[in-house]
This record gives sequence, structure tokens and C-alpha cells, in this order.
Amino acid sequence: MRPQQVTMERKDAEREAVFELRNVSVFYGSQKAVNDVSMDIYRNTITALIGPSGCGKSTLLRSLNRMNDLIPDARVEGEVLYQGADMYSPRVNPVQVRKKIGMVFQRPNPFPKSIYDNVAFGPRTLGMTGDMDEIVERALRGAALWDDVKDRLKDNAYGMSGGQQQRLCIARAIATEPEVILMDEPCSALDPVSTGRIEDLMLELKERFTIVVVTHNMQQAARVSDMTAFLMVQMGADEHSRWGELVEYDETNRIFTNPADERTDNYVSGRIG
Repeated sequence: MRPQQVTMERKDAEREAVFELRNVSVFYGSQKAVNDVSMDIYRNTITALIGPSGCGKSTLLRSLNRMNDLIPDARVEGEVLYQGADMYSPRVNPVQVRKKIGMVFQRPNPFPKSIYDNVAFGPRTLGMTGDMDEIVERALRGAALWDDVKDRLKDNAYGMSGGQQQRLCIARAIATEPEVILMDEPCSALDPVSTGRIEDLMLELKERFTIVVVTHNMQQAARVSDMTAFLMVQMGADEHSRWGELVEYDETNRIFTNPADERTDNYVSGRIG
């Protein structure tokens, strides 16, 4: 066994896996979207999913909180273990899964409500106890937004800038006190300044949460993530048959400086897209 492999095994033994994916495939009807993915996702780390369009990054991300359940004819094969429990067991309530595993989408999607009611919506829906003002303030502070909005909590959220709206969506996600935050290209609709603030926020949030982020931005993955998974599109026998497969999963520094697979090197260096 090579010294590098020994080092990785020792590091893995020191980490706590929040998710364990074992031979996970995702289908939409008869069409396979993701094929045979196995990987562990570790507590209090930022894990980036990278790869070209159509390689199944977002599909794989949505399998981590059963969002694919909301798509007709979607199904997941293999095992998705969350803290050791089979997340797709018939005994598991998907609503409770999504309480523990929050989601932030590609484009800011605040509700047509006040800033306050946006953040309070989840805790109210879930029947969380405690002082709602404190819950809202704690979430807004956690999203680095409190100082910007504390004097206009009753204002409509649509009056906020795009970057503020995305941080509001992050506040809305963490208000329900999840353990994991999934982010699907959270900065793709934002300007560079707002993107920088979201990236800084992600680095702060990983002290309290486990974060999995889909991104097309190689520089962003390199800047913020601890672990990186590279997926590629595989073609079947006909032009309509294609799916995503995991090529390589490792520490981000190694993925970007010394990847084990030539295809990873070609992608992160920009030789293929």
C-alpha cells in the first residue's frame, strides 16, 4: 500500500461520516441520471460537487434530502445512510429528513412576505418552541444579515438586493436548526462582491453545519471546500442514453494539484469542459 493511501485511511478514521453513499444510482423513469456513486461526506466540512453540465451533480445533491421524491417517476437505488440510518427506509419521514437537511437553491427564492416572516416560516411550520424573535435574530445573525436588516424586518423581502436575498434564504434554512445545508450553485446568479460574502459565510457556517455545495466555479470549489467530488458524463449505446459517474473524490487540495485520474486533471486545468 502506498504511503498516500495510508495517510488517507488514517484521516478517514479521524473523520465522522454524516452521509455514507453506497452504490447510489438515481433514475428518472427508465433514464439513469447518476450511476453507482459511493462516497462518505464528513461532519463540519464543505464538500464540493464539480463537473460539466449534465453530469448529475444536482441530482446527487437532491438525493441527500429526498428532494427527488418530489419528481414523478424518480427513484434512488443503493444506500444513502445518514448518521448510519437508511434515509430511504419506508419508516423514515421525508419531511423530518428535510428538517435536518436544509436546502439553498441556485437563485434566491424568498417568499413574498416580510423579511421576518421569511425566516419565521420554517420554525412556525415545524411547530418549533421558543421565542420567535430570538429564533429569527439568531438565524439572521448566522447568515451575516442581521445588521443589514434589523431596522426593516417588516419590509418585503423582494426589496432586498440579490446577495441579501440569498443570505436571507440561508437564514431561512438555518432557522430550523438543521445539521446539514445543501447548496445548489448558490452564487451563480450573484455578482462577485455578493459571491465573496456568500463564500465567507460558508466558511463561517461550517463550524456549525456540514455543507455540500454544487458549483461550476472551479475557483470557488478550490477556495471554500475541504473535499471535492468530480463527476463526468458517461454515454450509453445511443445518443439519448447518458448518466453521471463519480470519477474521483478526495481532499480538495489534492484534486486541484495532484489528482489521481487524468480526467480530473484535464477538467480542473480547463483542458476539457
